[in-house]
Amino acid sequence: MGKVIAVCTSEVKGTQKKSVPQIELIEDWGIKNDAHAGKWHRQVSLLSYEKIEEFRAKGAEVEDGAFGENIIVQGIDFAALPVGTRFECNDVILELTQIGKECHSGCAIYKKMGVCIMPKQGVFTRVLHGGTIRPGDELTILKQENENE
Repeated sequence: MGKVIAVCTSEVKGTQKKSVPQIELIEDWGIKNDAHAGKWHRQVSLLSYEKIEEFRAKGAEVEDGAFGENIIVQGIDFAALPVGTRFECNDVILELTQIGKECHSGCAIYKKMGVCIMPKQGVFTRVLHGGTIRPGDELTILKQENENE
């Protein structure tokens, strides 16, 4: 089980996401008013709080949303989970569709630090069921259908 530390959005692609009080997720679309919403496999991005803290410990001054992440969660190592994993938070159900992504050319974090954690630690999901998520909410990993009981 994980705890939502922050939720972030940006209205324009290519700009840093900013922390907001809550996000509204729309089934098969993503986050309402977020630039990356749409009918595709990378509707919502998640990043582990612990990975951000490790990065900050190396001297990086990064705010929530700096890596382009929509949801920061403490207590779950997302990159260690298989594609197809499902998460539940309140009424929201997300399905893991991709682990990591190539950093876009000229990433400000990469230019300053020489490395970025999103390519290996960030994950992407699609919204299977919508609802609202706020900091402090619990995010759980749903049991996979093929798991032994």
